[in-house]
Amino acid sequence: MTNNFKYSRRFSENEGENGEGLWRYIQSLSPETIARLSKPDSSEVFRFMEQNIVGLLGNLPSEHFDITVNTSREDLGRLLASAMMSGYFLRNVEQRMGFEKSLQSIK
Repeated sequence: MTNNFKYSRRFSENEGENGEGLWRYIQSLSPETIARLSKPDSSEVFRFMEQNIVGLLGNLPSEHFDITVNTSREDLGRLLASAMMSGYFLRNVEQRMGFEKSLQSIK
């Protein structure tokens, strides 16, 4: 399966000598791996992520409004990057909490 998605030159200029390291790595991942990486381990992390995205987009009840979101490709990329960074942060916090609980049980 080929991916015809074109990324911005600005992204590639920041990716080292050939400009394709991270992008090629992402493209090399199997759909199963991407699906697994996209699912948080805990429902608590999922709820935090959902609240974060709703906070970024705004929260209008869909049963009362016909909601359409229009944005540029760059702004959508920024939203995705923000969601990813929040996800990484929450995952790190979740792991740290697990480590601390493990250490508490050892003491």
